Amino acid sequence: MFRSSLRRVLCGVAAALLIPLGAGSAGAAIDSGASGVRAADAGAGYWHTSGRQILDAAGQPVRIAGINWFGFETGNYVVHGLWSRDYKSMIDQMKSLGYNTIRIPYSDDIFKSSTVPNSIDFSSGKNAGLQGLNSLQVLDKLVSYAGQDGLKVILDRHRPDSGGQSALWYTAAVPESTWIANLKSLATRYKGQDAVVGIDLHNEPHDPACWGCGDTATDWRLAAQRAGNAVLSVNPDLLIFVEGVQTFNGVSGWWGGNLMGVGQYPVQLDVANRVVYSAHDYATSVAQQSWFSDPAFPANMPGIWDKYWGYIFKQNIAPVWVGEFGTTLQSTVDQKWLAALVTYLRPTSTYGADSFHWTFWSWNPNSGDTGGILKDDWQTVDTVKDGYLTSVKAPGFPGTGGGGGGGGGGTAACSAAYTVSSDWGGGFNAEVKVTNTGTTALSSWKVTWTWSGSQRVTSMWNASYTQSGATVTASNAAHNGTVAAGGSTSFGFGGAPGGGGAPTVTCTAA
Repeated sequence: MFRSSLRRVLCGVAAALLIPLGAGSAGAAIDSGASGVRAADAGAGYWHTSGRQILDAAGQPVRIAGINWFGFETGNYVVHGLWSRDYKSMIDQMKSLGYNTIRIPYSDDIFKSSTVPNSIDFSSGKNAGLQGLNSLQVLDKLVSYAGQDGLKVILDRHRPDSGGQSALWYTAAVPESTWIANLKSLATRYKGQDAVVGIDLHNEPHDPACWGCGDTATDWRLAAQRAGNAVLSVNPDLLIFVEGVQTFNGVSGWWGGNLMGVGQYPVQLDVANRVVYSAHDYATSVAQQSWFSDPAFPANMPGIWDKYWGYIFKQNIAPVWVGEFGTTLQSTVDQKWLAALVTYLRPTSTYGADSFHWTFWSWNPNSGDTGGILKDDWQTVDTVKDGYLTSVKAPGFPGTGGGGGGGGGGTAACSAAYTVSSDWGGGFNAEVKVTNTGTTALSSWKVTWTWSGSQRVTSMWNASYTQSGATVTASNAAHNGTVAAGGSTSFGFGGAPGGGGAPTVTCTAA
């Protein structure tokens, strides 16, 4: 019902089930041998809908299993974390973790000529190619690299301006005409670039937004039809993602999470098979809801989700995408909620792409009331949170080539610097910084050293290792093997005993 404003204050600022869960006219789980094509090959080209499923250009079912990477909608006017890392390394890491889609929020401010992205680190070769670009040009780079890596992108009109969320799709300063003009501009900009599969028209409409009330000033369903048709008039291949509202017929839920009106008042567009309905759902770290204190919790939750949005999928009306869900996972209630929701979304191993679609909130650690998949260093993965999502992750999609850092034709070389960060006698911690000293991007690296004493590695992060006697060989993790020319990455480890000093290290590049 109410959404915490904290999640947007960032660190820089009753329906019967006509189709049972295990069956239905939309089809069962993907057979890896169906039509002679492996499921992992699905996803090429633009997508369209058929009943409750999303199909690729060849008619194969696909499942969106992705992540939200925010920042363009804030006063930084660009995705967050570029102050810490290279954008390619983060997209590579998303892919390595099994996410296949990125939802990128933006505000209409990025269309203004005066808007300049900020808080991007260009030192040591990081974010090469982004310097001097405006926000839309940076977005071009992200979309292009994601497509090369085999990830799809959904653009999310999150706010009318960077100042904050709006209940309706327009404000006095950003009228509906501007909203639609900018949506059309994006649709035209990425026409023919099928890494962008669709646009989420407006984030989290809420009271006084209504669904089916007929008032053109507040009826979100009618506004979505106007905007969706405008987008499709310039790029008919895109999917149109339509979120819910807060209240329908006196029943309230999460902002954007109430799709109870779809059964009576579906969104009808000029191009068939383009609508995907989107729900948002959160836990107690965002706000309390009555169902969390129900004595039956968490067994009551499937019925709640059925009522607000799950019936759309189960009745084969349209695909359903949970565009945002997240939690800090600090409370037992939240842990039970996330486990129940993941089960409700349907495991890929059982149902394949005949499932709910999703993008988790968020990649960013600096979301005030949920945190992220990354920890505060913008590098380390919260493996507990990420682990909850394992069963609903899905295969990636065919890339356009050139991913994994690009480059070629130059010399691959690297150096490494070993630093002891703490030593307490019985043990120590150290960090090794790997720098690309060559003229082409690295795709992998390994670092070797030999201690003069009896030291042994006790744990290592952001790399894997083997130790034979006093000699240690550390190899990159999946997410940090790619290093741009002039760029660097690092890994750390604990060892024992202390007092060993810093040995000579060598780096081998590929």
